[in-house]
Amino acid sequence: MQPTDLGFSFTQPAALSWLWIALPIVGILLWSTAGRNRALARFAQPHLLHALVGQSSSLRPLLRTALLCAAITTLVLALLDPRWGGRIERVSQDGFDCVIVMDVSRSMLANDATPNRLDRAKQFASDLVEQLGGDRVGLVAFAGVPSVQCPLTFNHRTFLDQLRALTPQSTTRGGSMLGDAIRMAATGFGETDGGRAIVVLSDGEDMESFPVEAAAEAFEKHGARTYAIGIGDAKEGARIPIETPNGTAFQLFEGQEVWTKMDPETLANVAAAGRGFFVGAGTAQVDMREFHAKASTDIERTTRDGADIAVRDPQFQWLAGLALVLLLAESFVGDGRQLRSIASMEVSK
Repeated sequence: MQPTDLGFSFTQPAALSWLWIALPIVGILLWSTAGRNRALARFAQPHLLHALVGQSSSLRPLLRTALLCAAITTLVLALLDPRWGGRIERVSQDGFDCVIVMDVSRSMLANDATPNRLDRAKQFASDLVEQLGGDRVGLVAFAGVPSVQCPLTFNHRTFLDQLRALTPQSTTRGGSMLGDAIRMAATGFGETDGGRAIVVLSDGEDMESFPVEAAAEAFEKHGARTYAIGIGDAKEGARIPIETPNGTAFQLFEGQEVWTKMDPETLANVAAAGRGFFVGAGTAQVDMREFHAKASTDIERTTRDGADIAVRDPQFQWLAGLALVLLLAESFVGDGRQLRSIASMEVSK
């Protein structure tokens, strides 16, 4: 930790909207002061008014109004949370890397899981990222060929943008090559140390890409555990919708509608070979908070190189104190008018 000059900034600029409340209050104060003067003028002629209420200082009401306006403005400035001065602190990061492998093959468009398998997988991935905190996350999409949609990053917003954009057109060839996707995810961790996890979101269909062997290799060579979440009905399955000029139809093979089922056996074997675990979501929801908590017990978390962050010292308390002083000063300023006694009026005559 080292002290340094970090300049000046407001950390809550949205609080400036409170001025829209302060301005009407200031207007009411000015209007009431002017109204009081008009009421006194209607009550009596100037020479009689002087006899009734004594010498008046026209500056005192204005002074009171000015003090109240200054107090309100100072309070608004305090709400802006001004900060200056401060220091640079070194913050270490403790976590692991996670690559999400997303199946975008056409079978993921089946709507046995609403609204369809792909959208349900996106939801699971988004919920998981919420649990990752400061962990890095990456995204690999696959159908006939895998592709890196988002390399490992701390920027979860970028990951989510890429996740939302996924469609079956995100890869260049149809099919389902799960094993190739796992191999690509494993090599994407690079040479960095620390815990590594591969999370597969798929219906489990595969075209002989040897995903079980790929998961075992990912653990043995790269230290990455593989977890699998199966999406889709494993018993009856569902048809694969396709969009045509005449509306929605269903995919055909040799004149017959294609039905796709979730393959829990393949996914369970992949997870076992990768020293992870399998969750058969089917058409139901999965608590990704619980999934993350369970997976985190297997993965070794490591302390990465820290990051330097600027910590500015809050100064709002000085403005709040000044506002209090101004309010106290306003309360001690009289209006400058005092009723005179009948006796004093007689003497003045």
